[in-house]
Amino acid sequence: MLFNSLHFLLFFPAVAAMYFICPFRYRQILLLASSYFFYMCLNVNYALLLVVSTLITYLTALVMGISKYKKQRLYYLLTSLILNIGMLAAFKYFNFINDSLRLLCNYFNIVYTVPRLDILLPIGISFYVFKALSYSIDVYRGTKTPEKSLVTYALYVSFFPQLLAGPIERSTHLIPQLSRLYHFNYNRITEGLRLMAWGFFKKVVIADRLALIVNHVYDNPYSYEGVPLIIATFFFTLQIYCDFSSYSDIAIGALKILGINSRLNFNRPYFSKSLTEFWKRWHISLSTWFRDYLYISLGGNRVKRWRWYANLFIVFLVSGLWHGANWTFVLWGCLHGIYLLFGIWSKNLRDKIAHATGITKLPYLYNFLKIVTTFSLVSFAWIFFRANNVYEAYYITTHLFSGLGEFLANSMDLAYLHSILGQLGVSRNELILAFLFIGVLETVQYIQEYTNITDTFSIQPVWFRWTTYYILTAMILFYGAFNTTQEFIYFQF
Repeated sequence: MLFNSLHFLLFFPAVAAMYFICPFRYRQILLLASSYFFYMCLNVNYALLLVVSTLITYLTALVMGISKYKKQRLYYLLTSLILNIGMLAAFKYFNFINDSLRLLCNYFNIVYTVPRLDILLPIGISFYVFKALSYSIDVYRGTKTPEKSLVTYALYVSFFPQLLAGPIERSTHLIPQLSRLYHFNYNRITEGLRLMAWGFFKKVVIADRLALIVNHVYDNPYSYEGVPLIIATFFFTLQIYCDFSSYSDIAIGALKILGINSRLNFNRPYFSKSLTEFWKRWHISLSTWFRDYLYISLGGNRVKRWRWYANLFIVFLVSGLWHGANWTFVLWGCLHGIYLLFGIWSKNLRDKIAHATGITKLPYLYNFLKIVTTFSLVSFAWIFFRANNVYEAYYITTHLFSGLGEFLANSMDLAYLHSILGQLGVSRNELILAFLFIGVLETVQYIQEYTNITDTFSIQPVWFRWTTYYILTAMILFYGAFNTTQEFIYFQF
């Protein structure tokens, strides 16, 4: 069941209505049943994996809670980690590792006969396994007491708004909220609906519309060079942000309606002035997960300098692998690791150059240049994320700026521009609409950067608020790309 489907528009109001009507003692059971129904609408068989992961972490945590010795707790923690990661590796990485070994053996003329597994990746497995792992580690560290109620814990792992693509909530934040009584609250529900509507707008009006152009170019990149590749890459940079952040908006909005607060997952990442800042704003629940459970476990920055650099690089390497079983994702993660290390090494030099040129005396220009630089680096890295394979990624990166001289020389030639437009597979009006809606997005985000738009909007006159609701709804209904309804990109992870 997709958020951007008619089924969800019928499912969620029904669940929310029953949630507030039924007695408090039955609410968790209702939400748990609804969550499993939501997941089984996608694939009944993979619900068994969700049950297995839940039971493993629930039982090992209970035993850790009563174990007196740290060695015993470590044993049960390792049991939980190995079984959960093993399940994730079997379904997500077996064929990737197997195919890589086959290519390596073929290169050295070694016979390799291990067959591929004919299995599909269970949707959301990376997200709910990471939630389960964080719970196990928190119990081991003593920052979370084991949850005695199986229903409560199972709901934490499988809660349908966050099940398929996050945010990856921590047990210390979400589980206590699941046991509280929430009453129907008009203001809270209105705020949740506004956030969901904004999420739907970003998904069906912006992300799915941009996907038409991105898919047209990236599915056959060898037919293009120069400007079409640049435009498609720029559009994918915005598409993946709108696609993923829209899921987070809808999930957080749905949770808010039910009375539950979820942490911010995206904080206008393309306004970042550095790669370090970008990763503090992008997919915050995942980046903080890697920080707290991998980076710190490796020693963080409390080690020798070379080890610190290695820790940073390992985190981004693992982040790339987490996103997908393909060498393109590995390269994407490595590239961000290189970006971050180069930023650390070159900081003093860059500061000296900035002071020597006097650009620091023009803070607005200086910050703008830093934002543009960060955006450009992130956009370039997205090429590896979106490309179907390493060969296509190499072609795109080496032909990205081909023919720019010709484009600049003919930029006033309407016939030439029309031919470029034809390569994108859309009409002029569709391209204008795409840029128009991007403008709406950036305007809203610019306002959000300097003020709390929710609080500002809530104090506006009733006529202004409802006019905005009607306009937003109309844009979703009339300009949403419903004819090509697409899954959220992060479902594949």
